[in-house]
Amino acid sequence: MDGAELELERRSKFLNSLIQKKKAIEQQEQNEHLNVKVRASDMPLALQNKAFKCARDQLDYMPGKLDSKRLALALKKEFDSTYGPAWHCIVGTSFGSYVTHSLG
Repeated sequence: MDGAELELERRSKFLNSLIQKKKAIEQQEQNEHLNVKVRASDMPLALQNKAFKCARDQLDYMPGKLDSKRLALALKKEFDSTYGPAWHCIVGTSFGSYVTHSLG
């Protein structure tokens, strides 16, 4: 019985690694489709995807140049209304900030 349990555990780990690889590839393909590059994140993938889609929708409706404040406000309002208050959103290229947060 011990050998069978070990074999099941080994197979389970192998299948789990295949699933994780497939999810990573799908996430990378979606990010490339939305023209998104994530450097670091502890946000769950579902929330990341929601943020990317919301940002893409807002950018598609913005005429001309990117309005960082308007985009940040739209993302914050979307997440506040969907997931509750206390979300922070920073958009732009030339800014300074100091933010602390709890993981997860």
